[in-house]
Amino acid sequence: MPTPSPRAQADYRPEGAHLVGSVPLHDSETVFRTVGGALGRHLLRCPDGETGVRKDWIAWQYPLLARTPGLEPIPAGDRGYLRRQLVQLSAHSGRPGGGSERDEPRFGALGYADAALASFAIFFRLQLEGLVPAHLRFQVSLPTPLAPISVFVRPEDRAVVEPAYERALLAELARITDGIPHDRLAVQWDVAAEFGHLEEIWPAHFDDVEAGVLARLRRLGAAVPRDVSLGFHLCYGDFGHKHFVEPADASRLVHVANALAWLERGIDWVHLPVPIGWREPGAFAALGGLALQEQTKLLLGVIHAADGAEGARRRIALAAERVPHFGVATECGLGRRPPESIGPLLALHAELAAPIR
Repeated sequence: MPTPSPRAQADYRPEGAHLVGSVPLHDSETVFRTVGGALGRHLLRCPDGETGVRKDWIAWQYPLLARTPGLEPIPAGDRGYLRRQLVQLSAHSGRPGGGSERDEPRFGALGYADAALASFAIFFRLQLEGLVPAHLRFQVSLPTPLAPISVFVRPEDRAVVEPAYERALLAELARITDGIPHDRLAVQWDVAAEFGHLEEIWPAHFDDVEAGVLARLRRLGAAVPRDVSLGFHLCYGDFGHKHFVEPADASRLVHVANALAWLERGIDWVHLPVPIGWREPGAFAALGGLALQEQTKLLLGVIHAADGAEGARRRIALAAERVPHFGVATECGLGRRPPESIGPLLALHAELAAPIR
């Protein structure tokens, strides 16, 4: 990508904004009405806010795993992420029907398709009523299968459980794409656990971690129909507004983005976090090596509630030294924030970004 001139850096105002997924309001209709009114001209897509049981990203998948045939909770004391117990493959002894200890579990519906189809009905109605801008696509944000497997499954069982969960999640995706018109749909894969493995925070259950991560992400991208808008949200986690590891610079993010950029079906956007601690040009230098397709919109998580417009403008200026065009976002979803903070954050998006042309 060409480097903008110093004048362009000083004057640059990003075009458009992006919401990662979670918005902690009462329900999806409240999210659509609020977001549509505050940011409609700045967005291409609108999520349903992941409200209700989905409010804490993948936490709601633990009870489902715990009651899945072939899996069982590990006794209290061996706990994983979010203070949930881990699950393990069920033992053969004493179980009806027999089977091997290494048999795959038998997943049913995971709940993502039910939630998406119900929310889209509300979204479409509000569009017909003129309360949500007609140009917006309905955005479905999905975790990669690696996330709940890495977080909730005993390490020695992950290699067996992951393929079954991936098939179940892709079945959810198929129901979503069968039930929602493709020209009104956008799908985002949330890529967080993968960076935990790449940064060696969590041990992987597969050899050649980078190759395994990228192969999984390419497979997920290819599963989304070509006429459905597709994006990737790259993430270092949000644990009390802290990352599981603080990246020193954008180099690993750029490496993964470039590895995904040339999927045969194409990518419509890629979202990269921009930590609040990145205050020097060197942290942004790798952005100059982004090699995205022309159709792929770059979205940078420059917005932080902690330092508001002033801090975001500083990060925008530093990023603009390396990339000529991008939109704005927060680093992650908004679900871990109090509902009363959402209005001011949406207004901050609109203040920092120009409307989409």
